[in-house]
Amino acid sequence: MDAFEDVVASFLRNRGYWVESCFKVKLEKAEKVAIGRACSPRWELDLLAYRARENELLVIECKSFLDSTGVSVSSFGENLKPDRYKLFNEPKLREVVFSRLAKQLEERGAILPNPQMQLCLAAGRIKSKRDREALHVMFSDRGWRLFDEAWLHEEMLALSKESYQNSVTSVVAKLLLRARDV
Repeated sequence: MDAFEDVVASFLRNRGYWVESCFKVKLEKAEKVAIGRACSPRWELDLLAYRARENELLVIECKSFLDSTGVSVSSFGENLKPDRYKLFNEPKLREVVFSRLAKQLEERGAILPNPQMQLCLAAGRIKSKRDREALHVMFSDRGWRLFDEAWLHEEMLALSKESYQNSVTSVVAKLLLRARDV
């Protein structure tokens, strides 16, 4: 797991989700053919976050982009040649991967049947205010969730106020955000 994924996972755990990183979805041969990737290895998902109370399963793509231009709205759209955002840009791929994921997790006894699944993007940096606003509208319209810089900041603040946890994210949150009160 990379550092940004670990931070996002810590925030979700703090909100009552169990989180698994680098989850491999074992697509069957017919499913690989259906998505046009007959020789594809297992499909890897950055983070899964599940909360049994709501039977809610979040599938989260993590992009820190902290020292880059950031996520741009122009990277999303069904007519684009997908590069980084395949699950967002390829509806058939998303349908096949989500279906197999639910079956795989149900067979393991890890989730309840018929979970409410939601595709999410955690972005450490978004290119511009215009991109952020457009992404929020697009994601809302498509039933997706965007965890942007404001969400990251809110979650960091919430974690800084929790009781001590022996995790790097918790300790850093306390050091950075409590220092403001000194």
